[in-house]
Amino acid sequence: MFAYVGLRTACFDTPLGAMRLLVDAQGALLRLDFEEDTVHGLTSEQLAGLIPEPALAEPVQTQLDAYFAGKLQQFDLPFSLQGTEFQQQVWQALLTIPYGQTWTYGQMAEHLDRPKAVRAVGQACGLNPISIIVPCHRVQGANGMLTGFSSGLHRKASLLDFERRVYLTGEADFQLSMPAQLDLF
Repeated sequence: MFAYVGLRTACFDTPLGAMRLLVDAQGALLRLDFEEDTVHGLTSEQLAGLIPEPALAEPVQTQLDAYFAGKLQQFDLPFSLQGTEFQQQVWQALLTIPYGQTWTYGQMAEHLDRPKAVRAVGQACGLNPISIIVPCHRVQGANGMLTGFSSGLHRKASLLDFERRVYLTGEADFQLSMPAQLDLF
């Protein structure tokens, strides 16, 4: 949860759909969601009461534009991950998954020295507050299947397919994929 006072918001378009960001009074990114996603920790009334500040989106949108052009693989934005200690550990671990690669939820649990916490890792990934930048889309089921992406499996498939193509071939033509079209590596 985060304090409602001082929150600012902005919305902008991406190839995956319209996104909404929330920043704190110091300008640190607290959330990056798709507009239709639920914002955990804020009521719809609180969210509706935030005054949009379009200029806030510029640094995030600039880096996401570079990402979707295949020119940026690691983001450099100030952010503040707010959750339980375990959630924060999972979210920090997500930042270590190399671009163009995937881990399973089990590998994440092993990485955290919590091999029996596979489901807890999945739950923490599902509550990731900063989509794409904190790359929970790089985590998949043990059988290689796409599972558990709160913004839709079509978006997860698209992100993974895009990163795989950029990583392997340098091709940076972003296309929205459906999960059945994804050839996992």
